[in-house]
Amino acid sequence: MHLTDTAHAKLNLALHVRQRRADGYHELETVFAFTEAGDELSVAAAGDFSLTITGPFSQELDTGPDNLVLKAAKALADAAGIRTGAAFTLDKRLPIASGIGGGSADAAAALRLVARLWVLDTVRPMDVAANIGADVPACVLSQSCFGTGVGERLAPFDGSHLSGLPVLLVNPLKACPTGPVFKAWDGVDRGSLRPEGWMEGRNDLQVPALCLVPEIGVVLQELDRQADVRLSRMSGSGATCFALFETAAARDAAAATITHNHADWWVLPTAIL
Repeated sequence: MHLTDTAHAKLNLALHVRQRRADGYHELETVFAFTEAGDELSVAAAGDFSLTITGPFSQELDTGPDNLVLKAAKALADAAGIRTGAAFTLDKRLPIASGIGGGSADAAAALRLVARLWVLDTVRPMDVAANIGADVPACVLSQSCFGTGVGERLAPFDGSHLSGLPVLLVNPLKACPTGPVFKAWDGVDRGSLRPEGWMEGRNDLQVPALCLVPEIGVVLQELDRQADVRLSRMSGSGATCFALFETAAARDAAAATITHNHADWWVLPTAIL
């Protein structure tokens, strides 16, 4: 059996950081959304676990046991008492350390795939997802939801009005690791996030990320000057930024313009799932 799934890119439509906890993690509130586009992951039954990586960002990843795809699959196998393996092939299309959940989305896709491959019924991907990473539970769902805690506590959010909305993702291809961005946060609680008011919200990591990767500011300026933009904002801890558009034609025109002006950037026109 050979199965394939999409590791949908994650967007934080808004992200409010409330406090730094004693364990070093941060309490936050965020509205998650996902795009139609993402990495592609496939799996086949095997006697052991293995991972092959292809695609434009394949050279930046290790195929060893620390890869989140393998860690996730092994965690679910252990929880379910599975003694066979799984052979994965990952088409890595999303940039690394880019604020759109690439690694978490890959891990989530691995959990969904092996649950189907092994026909699991009593043990489910969500049973181990939070142990793999804070964003993995949301990525397992891959649908709009409201996250609290470190992002792992999820509540329903009606994202039906977002489905199909044209969105443009742009990254200056500058790594923006999550740890240093959170460390650079000034510690000021600027207030709670009402899920339904996400457009009036903010991303509290945008300012510290800008300090570490000033190119993010240039990306946001480019997005803001495009026609028919409803909202532009950085996602997660950066450096990927997104813009929501009124029409697919406006999104595609913006993608063409930005690609022409910045040939060294990563630009992906897609839509909200």
